[in-house]
Amino acid sequence: MSYQGFEELEVWKKARVLKNEIFDLVKRFPADEKFRLTDQLIRSSRSVSTQIAEGHGRRTLPDRSRFCVIARGSLSETLNHLIDAFDCTYIDEGELLYFRGRIIEIEKLLNGYISFLDKKRSKPG
Repeated sequence: MSYQGFEELEVWKKARVLKNEIFDLVKRFPADEKFRLTDQLIRSSRSVSTQIAEGHGRRTLPDRSRFCVIARGSLSETLNHLIDAFDCTYIDEGELLYFRGRIIEIEKLLNGYISFLDKKRSKPG
């Protein structure tokens, strides 16, 4: 199996798209949210692809898997912040459903990647 950089991972690509979509979304939020919800959403959405990339750069499979689990936590945090944005009426129900679907898609890819890493780790030799 040839080397695959993190930029080639489908899960990283999807997380990157989500991060960029969130960045565009928060531009519509009120200015007084700049250092509150806006900043939290940007940070949590950036953390997903960042954790995948950092884990990929680690030497051991357990490290890679652990960073993917952290990325999954950042996905949940991002969804929670989006629910907060909905509760504050910064986004509508359709936007929340759209982002929830994107997050579920990425979470499924992450779970598959974690399973792949765990199976690879448990193989003898």
